[in-house]
Amino acid sequence: MKKNYQKIITLGIIFFAISEVSAQVTDSTKDKSIEEVVVLGSRAGSRIKTDTPVPVDVFDVQKIAKESPQTTLNQILNFVAPSFTSNTQTVADGTDHIDPAQLRGLGPDQTLVLLNGKRRHTSSLVNINGTPGRGSVGTDLNAIPAFALSKIEVLRDGAAAQYGSDAIAGVINLNLKRSTNGLSGALTAGANFSSESNNLTGGVDGENYQVDLNYGAKIGNKGGFINLTASAVYRDPTSRASAYSGSIYNIFNAIEGRARQNGFDFNNYFTNITTVSSANASTIINAIHQYAQQVTYLDPVTQGKIQDATSISTLQGLLSADVTNNELAYRGLTREDFNMRVGQSSLRSGQLFANAEVPLGENWKAYAFGGYGYRGGNSAGFYRRPVQANTFSSIYPNGFLPEIGSTIQDISFVGGAKGKMGEWIVDLSNTFGKNSFRYDIKNTGNTTMRFASPSEFYAGTMGFSQNTINLDISRPFDVLAGLNLAFGGEVRFENYKITAGDVDSYARYDVSGNPHYTNDGTPITSFPTDFFGAYRPAGSQVFPGFTPTNAINKNRTSEAIYADAELNFTKRFLADVALRYENYSDFGSTFNYKLALRYKLLDNLNVRAAAQTGFRAPSLQQKYFSNVSTQFIAGVGYQVATFADGSPIKNALIGSELKQEKSKSYSAGFTYKIPSLNLTFTADGYFVKIKDRITLTDVFARPTGPFPNGSQLAMIQKEFDAVGASQAIFFANSIDTETKGLDLVISHKITFSEKVSLTNDFGMNINKTVNVGGIHASDILANNGYINNYFSESSRVYLEEAIPRTKMNLAHSLKVGDFSFFVRNGFFGKITDPNAGDANKDGRIDAIIVNGKPVEIEHPVWTARVITDLSVGYSFTKSVQLVVGANNLFDVYPAHNYTSAKVSRATGITDGQIVYGAPVSYDLSNADQFVYSRNVSQFGMNGRYLFARINFDF
Repeated sequence: MKKNYQKIITLGIIFFAISEVSAQVTDSTKDKSIEEVVVLGSRAGSRIKTDTPVPVDVFDVQKIAKESPQTTLNQILNFVAPSFTSNTQTVADGTDHIDPAQLRGLGPDQTLVLLNGKRRHTSSLVNINGTPGRGSVGTDLNAIPAFALSKIEVLRDGAAAQYGSDAIAGVINLNLKRSTNGLSGALTAGANFSSESNNLTGGVDGENYQVDLNYGAKIGNKGGFINLTASAVYRDPTSRASAYSGSIYNIFNAIEGRARQNGFDFNNYFTNITTVSSANASTIINAIHQYAQQVTYLDPVTQGKIQDATSISTLQGLLSADVTNNELAYRGLTREDFNMRVGQSSLRSGQLFANAEVPLGENWKAYAFGGYGYRGGNSAGFYRRPVQANTFSSIYPNGFLPEIGSTIQDISFVGGAKGKMGEWIVDLSNTFGKNSFRYDIKNTGNTTMRFASPSEFYAGTMGFSQNTINLDISRPFDVLAGLNLAFGGEVRFENYKITAGDVDSYARYDVSGNPHYTNDGTPITSFPTDFFGAYRPAGSQVFPGFTPTNAINKNRTSEAIYADAELNFTKRFLADVALRYENYSDFGSTFNYKLALRYKLLDNLNVRAAAQTGFRAPSLQQKYFSNVSTQFIAGVGYQVATFADGSPIKNALIGSELKQEKSKSYSAGFTYKIPSLNLTFTADGYFVKIKDRITLTDVFARPTGPFPNGSQLAMIQKEFDAVGASQAIFFANSIDTETKGLDLVISHKITFSEKVSLTNDFGMNINKTVNVGGIHASDILANNGYINNYFSESSRVYLEEAIPRTKMNLAHSLKVGDFSFFVRNGFFGKITDPNAGDANKDGRIDAIIVNGKPVEIEHPVWTARVITDLSVGYSFTKSVQLVVGANNLFDVYPAHNYTSAKVSRATGITDGQIVYGAPVSYDLSNADQFVYSRNVSQFGMNGRYLFARINFDF
């Protein structure tokens, strides 16, 4: 029924738009065409959007923020720019708090972000978990309040020769407000009214309250101004998990629960069960005999076997049996009490931004802008259940849901002066930015500390800072139909720092209570176990803290010079050439160029094309980040270590340190205007080839047997053991890729009268990224069967199919007197889940044997969806407006997770078919907890969001 409604409303809106265009053909005298101008991508000043030699989108953020449901920059762009993709992640450690964003199907770190035309610093967070953009370090767009912006320019073309590193996919320029018309603001309240929420709130969660204020005033009477924006957000989490269907309690949990009710705690009598004294073993056995009798739901046969057991090892075999349903009933609990928190994280934020200019005489002005942002987030990990060694039952008898508390602080400041020296325009500026990410782990424990464990830990802080000095000089010349020359230089200083957490957050405590965080030769039997002999994991559960070994303080510098020439050979023919040389202190130099052409076939028909080389320097975060984290692979938790450049184990396995990514890209398209209809078309195709693309490898298991280089086996094992990890991952220049795509934008506006107008916008992006030319694995891996761990099938899917290859937006904004109506339909194409069937972690999708032949398990594909936004506004006065509406009006969700994976359709067998006595299955839902994929998402899983907003402008 929902799909039918969506089809009806979509077709109706298209028909409405077409009919209005037809009406406008007969009456065009009422149109008032307003051309959008852009400065991004050109050093010759502003240019009409349709006259640019490369595609640039311009979004009026002030208008969008008033009428649309989205309030953050990432979500605004996700719904208005088809070439842009970003979604809130879930159960992904720090990535829950910073949303990776991608342009034209390329990586989050391959898009350069500018603020008022100046380079913006990146986040300190590395996305190391299973999300789109895995292994990347992007710019945190949500650190800037959308209410502080007047417009956003998106250059959909490579621009590294003009702006430097990262601009392979394109450039996003955020323009701060310059208004001086007094005080404006917005008060927004909303929540998710979701049919699939599992909160006990009648299906309402994710409450969101936001206050935005902006004040602008003149400074003097010669164009000076100051504009200030303050924003505060209170956002509650959402929960879309289902009840865990696996084992929660075993018989031992039930017995120790009865014993604890009677004042007896088994954990007082052993620390490591394998070395327990004979006296304590006898006490434990006798207590089990005594308290097992109080577990009344055990059948007589089981009770008899327990009473007859005379050794710990025999009891371990008997007491591991699952009794979850009976024990839940006894304790008055349900499976829902053990739900994970799957959905958006909670958030509390405050931001303050300023933008100012002051004249310095007739030809010069000083400018300054920047801001401070604070965000406190809280997300949760996997539930630690009583049956797991991760849970110390004396503190958490029913297990616990560990939480990651984040404190993100973002500071930026730009100061400069711009003016004329003779005929030359000179701009000298200094840009500073810093981002820090602090981890505070809550509702958790270090199980090796046992009774002494606190429930909260400071787990460390990451910080990244960047200082950029720019000198830009340009001058127009009266040559042919116009020439503009520009040149300049840039010096950039970068610093990346990791500060270790408290000792308790990372240390592994031995049975005597002494902390260890490296392999110092202490026998494994000296560390705590649970009753079944499983060794308890070190550090704070969900995120072990950064150790002193992880702590680093690294710097680098880069120096660049550039030249740019724009020549109008005639009024119809424009050519733009840019050259850039840049040198980095840590990996060397790079030279890049760009050539862009535009030709007016007709007054309103332009064709354009561009070719360029580009580069992206490996981030300091990618080079030097290291840690150990608990990652769940096929529902099983592993201690996974990330090893940095220069570490002995990376040198042995990978061989080389990170180097720059290099790109070549080409684009061609046209723009067409029909002024009488105020109708604009743009279409651009593009091709991007990237060499030596940096990815995060898949896991390498700790080798235990023969190794290709036997002399290094002991060293590699020691590196694993030193950090307490069973798996390892690395950053590497793994692959070459090719991306092909098409962008189409249609804009139209009708003005019937001063009180009635209609705007229609359609956008579409189709893109495809593929790995070409094989995998650049080191010889030791390529020649000995490890190549699939280097760049696995799951990594391929993350790269090629984890975000929609097709996105479309159709939006309409109608103003009738004091009323305004906004309707938008967004089409999000199909995506593929990368995590299917690699249970043995060899980098390949697992195969089963059918009729003597191996058959690979097939990746699940989540089908396309259409999301409808609707809002209605009413202006009580010229200064006060009320807007109410919805995002995802029809409460649409992604396709549900498979509980058993499909087998390749080519074999003709179906889900769950019996093969050699066992069903073909692969649980993507982690025992039903993940109703929707946690790895990929087209538009999120929160469902319908309703909001009300008061806009005012005095």
